[in-house]
Amino acid sequence: MANRRNIYFFHKRSDDIVEKIQHLYDLAERYSFNIVNDYSIANIIVSIGGDGTFLQAVRKTGFRDDCLYAGISTTGNLNMYCDFYLDSTSKMIEAMTSENIEVRRYPTIEIKLDDQPSFYALNELSLRSSVIKTFVVEVFIDELHFETFRGDGIVVATPTGSTAYNKSVNGSIVDPTLPCFQVSELASLNNNTYRTLGSSFILGPDRKLTLKLMQESKDYPTIGMDNEAMSIRNIKNIEVSLSGKAIKTVKLKDNSFWEKVRRTFL
Repeated sequence: MANRRNIYFFHKRSDDIVEKIQHLYDLAERYSFNIVNDYSIANIIVSIGGDGTFLQAVRKTGFRDDCLYAGISTTGNLNMYCDFYLDSTSKMIEAMTSENIEVRRYPTIEIKLDDQPSFYALNELSLRSSVIKTFVVEVFIDELHFETFRGDGIVVATPTGSTAYNKSVNGSIVDPTLPCFQVSELASLNNNTYRTLGSSFILGPDRKLTLKLMQESKDYPTIGMDNEAMSIRNIKNIEVSLSGKAIKTVKLKDNSFWEKVRRTFL
C-alpha cells in the first residue's frame, strides 16, 4: 500500500468502541499512515463493525471507486465483507506492508427512481409491500415487456448481494467476477391474470431492468437499498442497471469469495 497513505476509520462514535479500537489507530501511525477525518481525501476507508457497517461505510462515503475499502469485524465472524478480525493484527500488518497487494472488485448497481439523481447499491435493491397486501409491477428488460408481477416483492441483487436477501428467497449465488445482476421474486401470484417466470434470472452488464409500479391505492411499497430503507413515495418507474462503479477491497490469501461462501454457509 505504498501509494495509499491516507486512512479513514468508519465506526460508531461511542466511547466503548473508540476505546476498543484505539490499537488500530496506533497501528496505522506506527506504519506511517495519515489518519484523516475527512473521507473525501482518504484513499483507504476502513469500516469497523460487521457487514452492515461495511455497507454503511460504502454508502456514507459515496461509493468511491478511487479508493480501497477494508472491513474489520468486531462480531467474531468474518462474513462476506469483513476480511480482518479486530484482535488479529498480523494480517493487517501484512496488508499494510505489502508492495503488491491484490485488489478484489465488487460490482454495484445504479438505481434511478423516476427523474431523481441516481442511487447505488452494493448488495441489493428490494421492493416490499408496506401493508398486508400484494402489489403489481410491470417488468421490462430493455424495451421488452417481460412479465406482469403480482406478489409481496422483488429483489434485484448484485453478485455479492446474491448471498444475502436474494439467497433467502431461493435466488442463485453468483461469482462476483461476473458483471451482472439478478432479479428474484417474493411470493408471486401465478394465475390467468398474472404470470411470472417463477424463478430468478440474471441480466448482463448491458441490460436495463425497468419496474413500473401499478398503484391500485395510496399504499406504496417500501424501497430498500442495501440495509437502508428509503422514505420515498409516489414513485412510478424504477430503472436498474450495472453501474460503472466497482468497490475495491483487499484480496487476501485463502480468502476468496467462494471460501467466504463456504465459511458462511457450509
